[in-house]
Amino acid sequence: MEDVLRIAIGTVTMRPYVFAFFAAYLVAAVPHLGWRKTALFTVVGYLAAFLSEFSSINTGIPYGWYYYIDVTRDRELWVAGVPFFDSLSYVFLTYCSYAMALFVVSPIKTWRWDLVTLETRSIRGSFAVLFLGSLFQVFLDIIIDPVALQGNRWFLGQIYGYREVGAHFGVPLSNYLGWWLVSFVLVFVLQRIDAAIGHGAGKPAGVGNLPFRPIYGPILYISVLVFNLSVTLWIGERLMALTGIFIVIPAMAISLVTVIRRSNRYRKEELAEHLHDFPWSAAATRKG
Repeated sequence: MEDVLRIAIGTVTMRPYVFAFFAAYLVAAVPHLGWRKTALFTVVGYLAAFLSEFSSINTGIPYGWYYYIDVTRDRELWVAGVPFFDSLSYVFLTYCSYAMALFVVSPIKTWRWDLVTLETRSIRGSFAVLFLGSLFQVFLDIIIDPVALQGNRWFLGQIYGYREVGAHFGVPLSNYLGWWLVSFVLVFVLQRIDAAIGHGAGKPAGVGNLPFRPIYGPILYISVLVFNLSVTLWIGERLMALTGIFIVIPAMAISLVTVIRRSNRYRKEELAEHLHDFPWSAAATRKG
């Protein structure tokens, strides 16, 4: 029992930044989707991510051959050769990527001190959000994986490696193809959970009109980017950091321009459909 408690505490204290991001995910996802959907996606998303990692370290599919170095097995939770925190990270990375896609695709209604994305059930479940969300998640991994591979130079620690040195700062391209596939599956799972639960039962428990709620997910997305780029610069990998910045800047710039152009340029039909699907939305009471 003492060992279990020590590992449970170590799982959090060794990776405080992961659990800080996870807490931010809950703050963003619960007011957006509600407790039931958030809890179900957390469990299903973790299991799907774990299975993808377990498969890859044993078969090379879908990320290519890599391995974990279990030097922290006696200090934090590992599950069948995979560190718990790693698979858990997929959950909040998927949600914030999905939220980014929704923010870009949806019409936006703004007023002086708030804004609402006029998302609808059809937009939430659309292929556009699926495709864009999975790409956003791959962009995150393009920033995360090279610096994570240098974990011995910062507080992550050297916990994994690839059988062969890859073309992108040691990361093989198969890793990113695998991430796109898994990201596609995870965003699809989130969409299906959202579509299957809570229709016709009033406002789901946990959903709320917090100020600027639609940007919580995008803020989490940008925070993950900034954290990993900051670590990259901190360990002195300037070329790696600049490469990552040049990769994400075009996507961020296009997204920003799209959001600005969509703000307060919605049709009456788009607002009506949004309010039909989400009658509790703040857009129902804001006229300005």
